[in-house]
Amino acid sequence: MEALTGSAGLGAAAEAAAGGAGERLAPLESDAVPVLPRQARTIRDTGLEPRFVTALVVKSMHASGKTALSVLTGRLRLSVSVVREVMQHLIAAQQAEVAYSGDSDIDVHYQLTAHGQRAAADYLLASRYAGPAPVPLAAWHAAIGEQSLRRDDALRVTPADLQAALGEDGLEPAVRELVGAALRSNRPLLLFGPSGSGKTTLARKLARLRQEPVAVPYAVLVKHEIVQVYDPVLHPAPLASRGMEERRSCDARWALCQRPLVHVGAELTRDMLELRHDPSSGLFHAPPQLLANSGLLVVDDLGRQRMPAGELLHRLLGALEQGRDHVAVPNGPTHALPFDAGLVLATSLAPESVLDDSCLRRIGYRIGIGPLSEAGYRALLLRQARLNRLEPEAGALDYLVHELHRRTRRPMLAAYPQELVQRILDFAGFAGRAPRFDMDSVAQAWSSLFGAGSPPIPTGDVR
Repeated sequence: MEALTGSAGLGAAAEAAAGGAGERLAPLESDAVPVLPRQARTIRDTGLEPRFVTALVVKSMHASGKTALSVLTGRLRLSVSVVREVMQHLIAAQQAEVAYSGDSDIDVHYQLTAHGQRAAADYLLASRYAGPAPVPLAAWHAAIGEQSLRRDDALRVTPADLQAALGEDGLEPAVRELVGAALRSNRPLLLFGPSGSGKTTLARKLARLRQEPVAVPYAVLVKHEIVQVYDPVLHPAPLASRGMEERRSCDARWALCQRPLVHVGAELTRDMLELRHDPSSGLFHAPPQLLANSGLLVVDDLGRQRMPAGELLHRLLGALEQGRDHVAVPNGPTHALPFDAGLVLATSLAPESVLDDSCLRRIGYRIGIGPLSEAGYRALLLRQARLNRLEPEAGALDYLVHELHRRTRRPMLAAYPQELVQRILDFAGFAGRAPRFDMDSVAQAWSSLFGAGSPPIPTGDVR
């Protein structure tokens, strides 16, 4: 994958395209932290057409009748000075009037006149959207470039970072080194191996390596369409400094978030990669690959989607290399929207059976994730047990490894420890007794997991 074109700061052309909204991002606490853009002080600073901003204000007032200035600024995420500028024009045009004025200069309520109500009806016919003011597409492009992990000065993953993220997961050192090298390269990564080997868990853990906050717009104006980008589930607030986005100097049209983790699986279809229209709100929802911007996109169960794996990968890899994806409007045109995210693929199928040679060559690293070593499996079992306040009794681990796994020739996969421990807890909870990690409990959990041909419950110590 290649970095988005552009320098560390916005160039003059991008600033002009953003209509002043493309000021260089201003630091909140220090230059090392990704930042929110500065607050727009005038309509021109928003990068939006005056008529568009006016329509948003009028539609918002129409929905609530008499409206306080503070309500308008909060609902539209525009500064007081921008809303006041709009209201001055509306009052001059006799479309709005002051309904109440308190002691403070911001304690003001406005309402639409009959002329303003008619204007609101016209605006609503064109678009029902009355939410947060969007940012210009150029500003979104610039912000993603500013916080790209492919920048030369971006922080790189270290062995200590990887150890902290993965913990005692049982991975062999050689596999960890491969994962670390893949992350440092910022190239696509393919994890393959049997179901239950821990590929998905590993892929999701990699998102923990990228905890620094990023700026995500609530919505973006693309041509004449409004595209919702922010999703509170996928874009949670940073783990630290949760109040930073509330600073008055920052543009409230942007949220300060953790780098997102977007996970898609076999449910993915071709149309899910395009914009989705919501008639009730009058906006378009961004597809998952664009919601993953500045973060990590995990494509799980590769080869089981409702579209050819080669088609999916050629699109994603091509978009990453170009820094933009051509996304279609339903029954309409396509738009080139920014795409810059880490890409992790996971499959339980042989890579050669899923992808052609051209796709495989474009994937940076292919890493096989297989059964754990006995030492790694024991360590993971012990960790899962202790996380649930269980201490394995004498012989229980030996019985599981030597009698159950080796006797049945069932590989020691990373998914089994958590599943077995949870079943021990389930049986104990149902029986109304304290859970014990002993041979009888392990055998019962094993039988319930793998069914009727499993070894019988032991009646004595295993020697």
